[in-house]
Amino acid sequence: MGGYNVLIRRSAEREIRELPAAVRRLVVGRILALQDEPRPHGTQKLSGQDGHRLRQGDYRIVYTIDDALRTVTVVRVAHRSDVYR
Repeated sequence: MGGYNVLIRRSAEREIRELPAAVRRLVVGRILALQDEPRPHGTQKLSGQDGHRLRQGDYRIVYTIDDALRTVTVVRVAHRSDVYR
């Protein structure tokens, strides 16, 4: 595969900026890796909605994949206790 464009919603950008610095580095690394592999090991399809979830410690990255346009759109980045609200 490879060659996907990663788009981050403005609301998700704000959530990323508010993360602790060490967590932010790890989350941004996971998001950038989605360019090459939009469905890495450990990704789960969200039930009842269109999207996927990727874990990074206690945080979750929720995103959608459009294979036709080869884009990954990051929708939310939040602590696991808040991400699905």
